[in-house]
This record gives sequence, structure tokens and C-alpha cells, in this order.
Amino acid sequence: MQEIKTYSEQVTEYIKRSILEGSLNPGDKVNEVHVAATLSISRAPVREALQMLTREGLIVSIPQKGKFINCLTKKQISESYFTGGVLEGAGVAASIDTFTDADFDVLQSVVDRMEVMASLETAADYMPSLDDQFHGVLFSKTDNTLVVELSRRYCHGLSKFLLFRYWRNLFSPRTVWDRHKKILEALRTRDAMVIEQTIRDHYIESGQRMSKFGCEQDNPLCRLCR
Repeated sequence: MQEIKTYSEQVTEYIKRSILEGSLNPGDKVNEVHVAATLSISRAPVREALQMLTREGLIVSIPQKGKFINCLTKKQISESYFTGGVLEGAGVAASIDTFTDADFDVLQSVVDRMEVMASLETAADYMPSLDDQFHGVLFSKTDNTLVVELSRRYCHGLSKFLLFRYWRNLFSPRTVWDRHKKILEALRTRDAMVIEQTIRDHYIESGQRMSKFGCEQDNPLCRLCR
């Protein structure tokens, strides 16, 4: 069982990496036999991994057709970011009293690096990682694991994986820096209402911009809408 679990994790990482690298795109069919052959493993752990990814929302199973990389509609993208923003905003606002001076120093350090990186031609390569670090600190004080899990799924998992190629260029590097600087400024007020609204607005704006890359529900060009 441990061996199967290890192989399943390898398959999961392989598929997620393939999505980020662009060799698997929304709407693409995932060939179970091909994945097993590529990784030189049996089909059992592949099936297990696909079931896990289906629960996460990255894979969608269509009867008589197979399993595909999920293709989000414009509405699903907007709703995903709105939901993630509501959850993260509520979680951070509820835990703001536990933030220490050291926590604020870490957040300031990340924001400062964003500002430095924003002036580089390769800024887009670094911003996603800095964004993850920043929000990782925000989540570090939230002891409600369900809030963290669902928020990460909607904003830091599902949408960012499926739309990564667009997310990198969604905002200019300087805009990314400015948007996170505003969140940090809101956090320093320690005003729960200000914090919650600022984080919620942060995600709503992302969802509005990102939704234009979603498919139409009846769009014949989308392989999952046929």
C-alpha cells in the first residue's frame, strides 16, 4: 500500500507539472495508459492519482469519454476567486491579533523583494513564488484548517494551476508589488473590517481579470463543452 501511495503521489506531481509547463492544457484528455508507460508504473496508482485530482477539481470525468483536464467557465473563475477571497479575508481578519512584529517584518521583506524584482526583465519568473510566500504568511496564523484548505483550493490550487500561463501576465510586476503593499498596509491597521475587505477586493479584481480566459459554457471550441 505504501508503494502504491508513493507512485500515486508521483503521478499527481507529474500531471500538475505537465499542466504548469503547458504539455497538458484545459480540455486535454488524460490517457491513463500513456501516463503509466511514461512513468514506468502500473495503471493502479495512475487511477488512484486521477481520483485524487478529480476530488481537487483539476480533473473532470465524463462518462463514456474519459478523464480530462478541467476547463473552467468564466462564471466558475469569478466565483472561485470570490469564494477564495471571502475565506482568506475572514481567516486573516480573525487571526490578526496573533500577528507579531516578526510576522510583519517577514511580510515587509517579501513586499520589498517584489519591488526590487519588479524592475527586472525576468520579474514575471519570480512574482508567483513571492506571491505564494506572502499569502503563506497570511495563512500561517489561521488555525481553521478547513478555511485554509478551501481557500487554497479555489485560488492557489484550482485556478492558478489551470490558468497559470495567463496568471503570470495578469498584472504588471509593479502592479503585483503595489497590490500586496496595499494588503500589508491594511494588515498594519489591525482593523478586521479593513483587512477583510482589502483581501476580498484583491481577489475579486483578480477574478474579474482572469475570467476573460474562461471558456463559454456552450463554446464549441472548448473540448469539454461539446
